[in-house]
Amino acid sequence: MFDLKVMNSVLGELEEERGIPRVKVLEAIEAALATAYKKEYAKRGQIIRAHLDLSTGTTEFQQVKEIVDDTSVRFDEEDAEDVSPEALAKEDDLRPRFNPEQHVRLEDAKLMKRDAKVGDELVFPLETKDDYGRIAAQTAKQVIIQKIREAEKVSVVAEYGARQGEIVSGTVQRMERGNIYVDLGRATGILPYDEQIPGERFRQGERVRALLYQVEESPRGIYLRLSRANGQFLQKLFEMEAPEAANGVVVFKAVAREAGSRSKVAVASNDPHVDPVGSLVGQRGVRVSTVTSELGGEKIDIIEWNGDPKAFIEEALSPARISKVELDESEHKATITVASDQQSLAIGRGGQNVRLAAKLTGWRIDIQSVGGDAQASKDAEVVEE
Repeated sequence: MFDLKVMNSVLGELEEERGIPRVKVLEAIEAALATAYKKEYAKRGQIIRAHLDLSTGTTEFQQVKEIVDDTSVRFDEEDAEDVSPEALAKEDDLRPRFNPEQHVRLEDAKLMKRDAKVGDELVFPLETKDDYGRIAAQTAKQVIIQKIREAEKVSVVAEYGARQGEIVSGTVQRMERGNIYVDLGRATGILPYDEQIPGERFRQGERVRALLYQVEESPRGIYLRLSRANGQFLQKLFEMEAPEAANGVVVFKAVAREAGSRSKVAVASNDPHVDPVGSLVGQRGVRVSTVTSELGGEKIDIIEWNGDPKAFIEEALSPARISKVELDESEHKATITVASDQQSLAIGRGGQNVRLAAKLTGWRIDIQSVGGDAQASKDAEVVEE
């Protein structure tokens, strides 16, 4: 007999704090009771099922048998009173052997249940037992722990799977080999070294926000992979700051990012009365400043997306002023002509500006100054993120 008050309290606590449904915990307890009963009292091969009644606290035990005939199991000669010789003669027979503890013949089953058919189950009540040995009790405990872990795993995957692609927040738990482990509450997230912003340092216990970009289930556990270097993290930060982006009025067409250094964002508006660039910049630049601060001072260029490739490439190369844009559709290459005093600005330090513009637009970009000085040209290949 179970203490119903304690039982309901435990079920409620597990459901509320760990997200495990009451029915799953109840199934775990019933499976453990059935395992303990089988270990202590049942005959070898018996299939035991337990049912715990939460209204009374009592447990009922049952033996389950499957209804079979000679098409589903094979019979030994002593069991085969009216089985065809052809069925007995089969050699490489893959059907399971008839076991009286697990099976009941269709003819016998019909004597107990008129509409019985092959594949159905017959349930036989067993004597209730409350006294279990130490080994049986230990086995039951292990079954409960295992079942609860499995249920919790399913619950965590469901919860965080629904949040994939969103920003999550947690505290730094520990650092190992460059990876940061983040306590997210019900699970631990991993922020790999190559998904961190270069130069960022976190201390144990410090709060951190990151993009949950992958929920991976493996035999060794659940891996919640986080990123602060992903371009989608930048996009989600803007959606948190700008209501126009969150409700879909302002949409992100493309994001090119070199985490910790510089990013370019192309946006468009679904409402002609809403300025997409101004929405992300905010009054006196407060919105873009908030995002920049979260990213450790990363510079962000926000440009308006344009369906005309020439105009879009010209905007993407800002702040440089472009003299001429020539497109080669066959090679998907853009040749940009700039004044000599704009060339270094268009290319950027270490080629960063033209490299980001190429990622943003999807075009290979070649920059040359007026006069076509070959020494002053810069070719940027599109690099997939």
